[in-house]
Amino acid sequence: LTLTLTFVPNPNPSPSPSPKNLIYLFLFSKMFNFRRLANALSTKRLNLRYFSSGESTIGFIGLGQMGNRMAVNLVKKGQKVLGFDISKQNLEQFEKSGGHPVTSLDSLSTCSVVITMLPSNPHVKDTYLENTSSLIKIMKSPSLFIDSSTIDPSVFRSIYDQVKTKGHEMIDAPVSGGVLGAEAGTLTFMVGGTSDAFERSSPILKLMGKNIVYCGGPGNGQVAKVCNNLVLGISMIGVSEAMNLGIRLGIDPKILTSIFNTSSARCWSSDTYNPVPGVIPGVPSSRGYSGGFGVDLMAKDLGLAVGAANAVKAPLILGASAHQIYNTLGDKGYGKLDFSSVYDFLKKND
Repeated sequence: LTLTLTFVPNPNPSPSPSPKNLIYLFLFSKMFNFRRLANALSTKRLNLRYFSSGESTIGFIGLGQMGNRMAVNLVKKGQKVLGFDISKQNLEQFEKSGGHPVTSLDSLSTCSVVITMLPSNPHVKDTYLENTSSLIKIMKSPSLFIDSSTIDPSVFRSIYDQVKTKGHEMIDAPVSGGVLGAEAGTLTFMVGGTSDAFERSSPILKLMGKNIVYCGGPGNGQVAKVCNNLVLGISMIGVSEAMNLGIRLGIDPKILTSIFNTSSARCWSSDTYNPVPGVIPGVPSSRGYSGGFGVDLMAKDLGLAVGAANAVKAPLILGASAHQIYNTLGDKGYGKLDFSSVYDFLKKND
């Protein structure tokens, strides 16, 4: 901030400022610069109004395909991260990236913030509530919990209610963007919780993502994620069917993709995560459908959508069909492959 002084002739001029007053004026202008520096620092390393000195260690539970990349981005941005996972291989990989692996949840008991990225409802309930070393039992002071797992909204709300009774704050913050977004730090976070908890968690989420969207009260982040993945699962099947048809009819897949991506068929499953090998370099389809979002996980998420739809009696005709298709893929040995392998399944089944 630059302080500019403009002198305007005064019809009744007062005596020139004394040296003492000039010193006060100089110090006053510097104070503004100091405040600006303090504001910049408060957003540079998390949020100083919430994290005091020595309390910015972050616990991260779940270092799989998504969690490891998210936690590593925190490390790269200068945060001290204690990472826990039941897989020794995942812990070793995290340590190679500069993180601090721990082998028990008790090691996270002094963290001001704990982030979880877990596979399903039972894992999240066990970690927060039911394990002998569950988070609500081991934390030594009120903490902020950020759950980025994708689970049933009603399950999250039940966990949230119990966490709040122990004096902790919690948000649901599931993500979209896949492993590519997790690695690049460009994830979208769909956040549910109180507005204060959202404000307090935003500086942390911005270290891992590009779009931080407040969806409303507790559980609404999960609602947004379930609906988003419902569309994603259906659209990937649609793109795969159309690409398979076009290739069988003789068109080059890259040409067909370019048509999709400049026409009304454009979608993320085509222009960013195309399921046909060789069309887009670096995506799972171009590396044997490895390292992406697994078929079994997509089937799980679509199961959440079907269950939620049944609870509120919402028709889910395409969603239910998509759920069965991914279940079939899992049964045929595709479960651990990326969900875009639905194209490979269609290609090989007349």
